[in-house]
Amino acid sequence: MKAIETFDLTREFVSEKGYLFKKKERLLAVDHVDFEVEKGELFGFVGPNGAGKTTTVKMLCTLLLPTSGTARVLGRDIVERPDEIRARINVVFGGERGLYWRLSGRDNLLYFATLYGIDPAHTKDRIDHLLAMVGLLDRADEKFGKYSRGMKQRLHIAKALLNDPEVVFMDEPTQGLDPEIAHELRGVIADLAKSGKTVFLTTHYMFEADELCRRVAVINHGRIVALDSPANLKRHVAGQRVIEVEFFGSTEKLVEGIRQIPGVGLVTTEDVEQRRILKIQTADPASVVPKLTAKMGDSRMMDLRIREPTLEDAYLKLVGAT
Repeated sequence: MKAIETFDLTREFVSEKGYLFKKKERLLAVDHVDFEVEKGELFGFVGPNGAGKTTTVKMLCTLLLPTSGTARVLGRDIVERPDEIRARINVVFGGERGLYWRLSGRDNLLYFATLYGIDPAHTKDRIDHLLAMVGLLDRADEKFGKYSRGMKQRLHIAKALLNDPEVVFMDEPTQGLDPEIAHELRGVIADLAKSGKTVFLTTHYMFEADELCRRVAVINHGRIVALDSPANLKRHVAGQRVIEVEFFGSTEKLVEGIRQIPGVGLVTTEDVEQRRILKIQTADPASVVPKLTAKMGDSRMMDLRIREPTLEDAYLKLVGAT
């Protein structure tokens, strides 16, 4: 039995716009999606904003009904047997909501242990174990509202493990965290998979998916465009190199001109504070670099480097980022 199976899983949203003459608009958020997740697998689910990641998670967690198609979680149909699924899964959403700010970390867990119907005779030991696992045992009696963002997210993970779920859904669990805190949290996530739990992880961070996940599905415009191991996904940029240019003073006209240089493949830009980073995929950096520097002229280039492609570069190619 697979941990998760989807069969043409589809979700459409319909909205009305206009005042006098209302017009219905349809958004196909998840479009006939098929994939499987093995038991005990740490499975990555990545895609741009609005690609359908969170909608998919909500359907698998039985929080949202599919428009058509279906899925099975631990062998149970998400439409026909949602209560049985809920008893055996849990979910961690990124952010700070879902716990009570005026209660201590321990009291938050005590409250949710009661809701989950955990045997009171085992509640204290269970909570102490989870607090120790996420590194909060010595801060357990402080109010949740005084926790740092990283501590709050760790308590969210402890809460999600109270019912000892077989499948844990994690939707952007490290989003917005400091690098050091995010690194510690990734260690906790990896340990969950090592303990035998199935972890379904959505993330914006490709290095995170590369580090943690055995397989990664890439979703774009509601459809799965690739599903493979991180190593195999990188084959989409095999034979390529990436030229990274850090500079000031970019214009869209300049970027468009760079796209026209012979030998240049995918070109993406990223704003970092007051600088821009230009990433250029090419199979022939030796030919492209002189033309690139000539084209940029007085654009105040700060740095130029050539590197091997990463999972993020493969992802950008797969989703057609610009």
